[in-house]
Amino acid sequence: MSDVLSIGEISAQTGLSAHTLRFYEQENLFVNPVARDGAGRRVYGSQDVQWLLLATRLRDSGMPLAEIARYAGLVRAGAGNEQERLDLLREHQDHVRAQMERLSASLDAVTAKISLYEIALVDGDPQNPWSDGVQDCVVPAPPVRAGRQQPPHPSRRR
Repeated sequence: MSDVLSIGEISAQTGLSAHTLRFYEQENLFVNPVARDGAGRRVYGSQDVQWLLLATRLRDSGMPLAEIARYAGLVRAGAGNEQERLDLLREHQDHVRAQMERLSASLDAVTAKISLYEIALVDGDPQNPWSDGVQDCVVPAPPVRAGRQQPPHPSRRR
């Protein structure tokens, strides 16, 4: 490996802490095995940097670590599973698009609320930012979320 990077150098390039890098190695989130130098210290290459930047994007966009590990495993396995990789990425793409729609709706609601506060302050009635003069500031309910994001059933609350 000609482009050898220490854990500190790869940490600086990726924004991931040394602790996170060690955790990612333990969880099989790297595509290539993490090499060691003669003293047993972890060393990385430019391909590791590129992979970690992609993994960080996947994680930032909501992909669970288990799915990133699954994807890394498919890449490690080599040719022959490209359709499975594509399917995994398309499914995540759908998730990201739905997340962006929810965030856009949330931003619209916050923007509308800010506008009402600004109007209320200009009108000298800061106690009444709940109405736009025509109707209450009602925003649509967020879309139904799947899985663990649902609030617990009342009977399961502590």
